[in-house]
Amino acid sequence: MSDGKATIPKRGDLLLIGGLIAVGLALTAFVLLSRMSGQSENLTVVIRQDGEVVATLPLDEDAVYTVQGEEDAVNRVVIENGAVYIEEASCPDRLCVKQGKIRYAGDSLICLPNRVVVEITGQDELGLDAVAK
Repeated sequence: MSDGKATIPKRGDLLLIGGLIAVGLALTAFVLLSRMSGQSENLTVVIRQDGEVVATLPLDEDAVYTVQGEEDAVNRVVIENGAVYIEEASCPDRLCVKQGKIRYAGDSLICLPNRVVVEITGQDELGLDAVAK
């Protein structure tokens, strides 16, 4: 039963909570900095249509690649500033365009109607691949 009085946290409780918050912030900063620091230098963009590789391009070089499919299916893939996105697509829903930009190993863009997959492969500078992350 509660008597309506608030309990005051003890000094040890406050130190424990503060320490946990500090560790959480340090880990978050480490992960964010390791992802942002020149990772695109070791990564490759692999473009597949119908499961076959049609292009392999470095992520650190700006480029535009157009994937031509059957029945006038078209996807324009743009690599720009260490990121890749589908700029234009002939599919009816254009969900692949709405997915936005990707920039890390293991990320992918998929256009199901045109059977196009754009994937970033390789290792970042920490030596971790997409599976290890």
